Amino acid sequence: SSSTRSPLCWLSRDKNSNQICPSYLANTSIFSTSSTDKNSGRLGCFGWLLVLVSLLFIIVTFPLSIFMCLKIVNEYERAVIFRLGRILDRKPKGPGLFFVLPCTDAFVKVDLRTVSFDIPPQEILTKDSVTVAVDGVVYFRINCPISSVANVSNAHSSTRLLAQTTLRNVLGTKNLAELLSDREGISLSMQESLDEATDPWGIKVERVEIKDVKLPQQLQRAMAAEAEASREARAKIIAAEGEMKASRALKEASLVIAESPSALQLRYLQTLNTIAAEKNSTIVFPLPIDMMQAFMNSK
Repeated sequence: SSSTRSPLCWLSRDKNSNQICPSYLANTSIFSTSSTDKNSGRLGCFGWLLVLVSLLFIIVTFPLSIFMCLKIVNEYERAVIFRLGRILDRKPKGPGLFFVLPCTDAFVKVDLRTVSFDIPPQEILTKDSVTVAVDGVVYFRINCPISSVANVSNAHSSTRLLAQTTLRNVLGTKNLAELLSDREGISLSMQESLDEATDPWGIKVERVEIKDVKLPQQLQRAMAAEAEASREARAKIIAAEGEMKASRALKEASLVIAESPSALQLRYLQTLNTIAAEKNSTIVFPLPIDMMQAFMNSK
């Protein structure tokens, strides 16, 4: 009988995933041992009387009533049926065809497809006291239709509001460097926090992504100046290292030329050939003083 049935028999299961959804049970009194809670799931004498009257109405108005009793839900939907205000069978109906009583039953369709929404840009003060504007996107789906209907008034709106609050809380513990470099870790932390908070609502958060991080204009200029100064410093270091290597090479070349005086003349001729190749109208050619000494001595 229903009074001796184990509480595990009331666990809600999805027909596609076949996963136990205990979030609704955690917020109801079906596990209570008091006599009042044991009888809370029953319709009572007056309730059964209304059900019998509804069945009698269906029989009297048959076959017209069949169009009011048969309902269809799609493959991606489930129907949560309320009979006299109480959830029927503690599990959703569908997909396909199901039967409802026209006078005593009401049902709510729940879409199980993944839903995405944008988190509006949030003005956030980071751990190192920098104000940034951050937005993101969240992907979630309803995992337990009964919990999404019975435990929260509007699951989609509540998830959107909670995502904004979670974004502020998570990013408030990060500094600017972590915010710019560790987006994947921040997204994973937000997903875990959202998934844990929305589990009583029957919602599974599949993915959270940080879309854009907007910095103040003054901070952007300061970071650009810092990066430019850093690049200039590295360029000067590289240029100095090049000059040092060039001076060493020139020193070695001067030692080689000093061993053979004619090598210097060949170097002059090579330089003259290089200048003449550029089709210049004026050529300045250095004349060594040693060559002039021969003419001076002859005089």
